[in-house]
Amino acid sequence: YRNVACATRGNMNVRDEQRERVAEKLAAHLLAHGLSRSSLRQLAAAAGVSDRMLLYYFADKSEVLSASLERIATRVIDSLAQAFPEGQRLPVRELVLRAATVTGQPEMRGFMRLWIEVIAAASRGEAPFVDISGQIVLGFQNWIESRLALAEGKDRAGLALAIIGLIDGLALIDACIGEQAAQDAMSALPKLLSPELNPAKP
Repeated sequence: YRNVACATRGNMNVRDEQRERVAEKLAAHLLAHGLSRSSLRQLAAAAGVSDRMLLYYFADKSEVLSASLERIATRVIDSLAQAFPEGQRLPVRELVLRAATVTGQPEMRGFMRLWIEVIAAASRGEAPFVDISGQIVLGFQNWIESRLALAEGKDRAGLALAIIGLIDGLALIDACIGEQAAQDAMSALPKLLSPELNPAKP
């Protein structure tokens, strides 16, 4: 998709280019501060523009947040892409362990904590987080499905969602009881997924 993105940027006008720069600044702001400083005025200040200019680049606050979170999700996909070469399909166990390793890196903590905030807002029915979280989950579900080595007829979609639940669970442990606990849980994943705890049926 990088080639498509480059071609798209090549066709951008000045307003589009400025909008992209503003969205990048807002993505950095959300990663640093979460949703606690996401009023329209605070977002405009973080982007270095006035409230009016922010609404010149985006239709409303919902679009501001959607564009910013989309860029953050793209960064996560880029990080995962380095660990999962295009076209490579992996067994469930290997995919889970590799994804957990990537998302457990210190530089990913900001994203995972922000993601928990987005999920919490969505669970309360707050706009625009219901739509945003749904789109992000579907995006990651499709990404995981495309990298699972499974025989035809297996529940690829369900397994992908289960993997998302497991990875997000590690982030919840980190947020609730600390990084060391999350690392302990991640260290236990190989045993959780091992034949020892998952013996074949006789």
